[in-house]
Amino acid sequence: MGSLSKRKNLLDIVRKVRIPHSKDKKVAKEIPDLFKGCKKCKKIIEIESLKSNLYVCPNCGHYLKILGEDRFKYLFDEGYKKLKFNSKHKDPISFPGYDKLREEQRNKSGLEEAISIAKGTIKNIKVVIAVLEQDYLMGSLGTFVGEELTSMFEYAMAEKLPVIIFSSSGGARMQEGIFSLMQMAKTAAVINEFSKEGLLYISVLTNPTMGGVSASFAGLGDIIIAEPKALIGFAGPRVIEQTVRQKLPEGFQRSEKLEECGFIDLICPRDRQREEFYKLLKLHEKTGASYERI
Repeated sequence: MGSLSKRKNLLDIVRKVRIPHSKDKKVAKEIPDLFKGCKKCKKIIEIESLKSNLYVCPNCGHYLKILGEDRFKYLFDEGYKKLKFNSKHKDPISFPGYDKLREEQRNKSGLEEAISIAKGTIKNIKVVIAVLEQDYLMGSLGTFVGEELTSMFEYAMAEKLPVIIFSSSGGARMQEGIFSLMQMAKTAAVINEFSKEGLLYISVLTNPTMGGVSASFAGLGDIIIAEPKALIGFAGPRVIEQTVRQKLPEGFQRSEKLEECGFIDLICPRDRQREEFYKLLKLHEKTGASYERI
């Protein structure tokens, strides 16, 4: 009898969480999700099980999106610090409804913008890590994200720290027009200065890394790593197929094909990334040697 009662209570909770038209909206909002569906195998997974597996489906191995906060907790030693550079939110072309859209995204995702940055250590080696957030306008590159990335590289230069960026984005933000495209040049310029200082930049491409992000800072790492089966490119496969009027080969624009063609250096599963980053950081750690500019 007790077991049946527990199942009924659980069903009530799931209904409140999963049914968007529930009358008790306050209760539905306060209760966290208990399950999540895998888009590939369509199976339902307990959230706690998914978190412990770094948001990789335990049934089929499909990579689900993961928040910057969860990446930081996994990668850093205990005691990392969030970084913010006080960049301003702008509406440079007065795009209709843009301010309202950003407010909705903030309320829905709990994120200030499409980027999270933190400083910490990986096995006692200091590093700065930035993560583009899919939950906020698909991690798109706008003036705020561009300014935060630029300030982050300038900060890392001043502190002589290596940088890791996790890219997950649909590309430049259409609501900011040409100003979003200019962030490609802006980030490329600061990365060039960062490189002249002899500092290490590791770029990690996750699913998806597309458009102006793949064509700028995501493709400029000293070492470029990708997660398995990540979609990486400029235009999407459907757009290409419609343009060339041909069926694309299997695995086109996936990380495995890009590694085969030499566009990326390494494919690294999530559960091995901390160890892999440590090895790379240790190999490139400055230990008193002088670096001369060429």
